[in-house]
Amino acid sequence: MNALKPGSGAVRDSLSRPVDADYGEDWARELARPAAGAGATDAAAMVFRIGAEWLAVPLALAASVAPVAPVHRLPHRGGGPLLGVAAAGGRLLPAVSLARLLDIDAGAAVPAGRHAFARHLVLAESDPQRGGQRGATAFALPVDEVQGVVRYASAGLLPPAATVGRAPPPLVTGVLADAVRGAADAGAAGLLDAHLLMTALKGLLR
Repeated sequence: MNALKPGSGAVRDSLSRPVDADYGEDWARELARPAAGAGATDAAAMVFRIGAEWLAVPLALAASVAPVAPVHRLPHRGGGPLLGVAAAGGRLLPAVSLARLLDIDAGAAVPAGRHAFARHLVLAESDPQRGGQRGATAFALPVDEVQGVVRYASAGLLPPAATVGRAPPPLVTGVLADAVRGAADAGAAGLLDAHLLMTALKGLLR
């Protein structure tokens, strides 16, 4: 049997040969099939750390990440989660200790092998009536480290679990498995409920 040489009439005849309807339909279905893993993720969150606790907020709530700025205390408001006001993104925002709000040990040691930089994580809700722009109320949360954005499948969100002698932090709606990058401390992050969190933060201003 003679091999088909490039440019030969046999090659042209082979490539121009009509295909039956079933063959075309099979390839149409194959090309329309999503790639492996496509569509597996349908949500995103911003992952950060307070003490030894890894947490995340829905990405729609994370307005920006700002350098740490001095917090100016408010008169007669000491001791609680509301620390005072701090400058972030050219605005003075209420600064809130998420550690105090969630009863997290903020003094826990930095995980081994991480070079962390403290930041202010700015949270603000999107306002549908303003075309999705951020609402007027925003908060600056001091955090020990901001890892960044992680995408996940909502269907794969794990239920919050209690640790030994301690209930899950309040406001945690689920757990993102393998959300934390890094060989030394790869693990999960607790996903905070956006509505409950903002309700709690706004309640501190009353």
